[in-house]
Amino acid sequence: MRSFFLLCKRGGAVMASMVLGAWMLQAGLAQAQVKAVEGINDGATYVGMQTCQQCHSSEDAHFAGTTHAKMFANPKNDLEAKVCEACHGPGSKHVEDATNRNALIGFTREWGTPVEKQQAQCLQCHKGGQRINWQGSVHQVNKLSCSDCHNPMARFSQTGLLKKPSIIETCFTCHQEKRAEFARKSHMPVLEGKMTCDDCHNPHGSTTQRLLKGNSVAETCFDCHQEKRGPFLWEHPPVRQGDQCLNCHLPHGSNNQTLLVVPIPMLCEQCHDAGAPHDRLVLSAGFGLPSSNQIFDQLSGRGCLDCHTEIHGSNSPAGARWHR
Repeated sequence: MRSFFLLCKRGGAVMASMVLGAWMLQAGLAQAQVKAVEGINDGATYVGMQTCQQCHSSEDAHFAGTTHAKMFANPKNDLEAKVCEACHGPGSKHVEDATNRNALIGFTREWGTPVEKQQAQCLQCHKGGQRINWQGSVHQVNKLSCSDCHNPMARFSQTGLLKKPSIIETCFTCHQEKRAEFARKSHMPVLEGKMTCDDCHNPHGSTTQRLLKGNSVAETCFDCHQEKRGPFLWEHPPVRQGDQCLNCHLPHGSNNQTLLVVPIPMLCEQCHDAGAPHDRLVLSAGFGLPSSNQIFDQLSGRGCLDCHTEIHGSNSPAGARWHR
């Protein structure tokens, strides 16, 4: 609205009217969509948990051990006192016709309740905190329902009411390529249970790309790798520029040492051309091989890191080439 009045003030009345009209149209469509979603179980009344238990005895048995059941047993507000109907909505029309899928809010893909309505039901209680950035997040935009990851009706996991026993198994349901990456020779200790996906990512949304918890890739990595943070007297540019850590490392797993994108010395030679003084080292070593920086590095164990030991940064006055 502020932009609208600024346009009018500057003489752009026609353009401002078009902007305002488009805004009102968009708002009207959004409102109509909300009304269509809210049309589920319209006019129904609350029947109480005991009525639900008469038919859903097995679900009630699974539900009894969950966090939700413990909270609803001591409700803090009127919504929690509704128990089953706090999430599924008033159930009188469902009692009249259990086959009518518009008579109740369902939390499965098969039931057909719009994902937006499912999300809205959960966000009645689960708003703010880690979910403050849910709107507009990659999972929300791709219409991922809360029940795609969580099962509030049964306790399959120790925490979070997840659909699978652990966070990583839940994430692997969709991100199967990450399972393969974690199975590589060098990988983050996720499969070993020493860390989980949510140590680095917030699945409910964040202000950064890739749902990272940190403000950047490097800030996320620094949570564990604090010795790499610096500041350093001599900084290695790839550590501070572009994708930072991702310039050299794969975050989930690699078949090269220390999660490297490609082996050393090939990784270093993507930026540094082989040449003097490194080409003379092979000849002086007496191998009788062509003067190649790559051959020398391959014959000397850790390659470039044999000499450039502080490759992430150095605080030594003589460490301009990260030798010490």
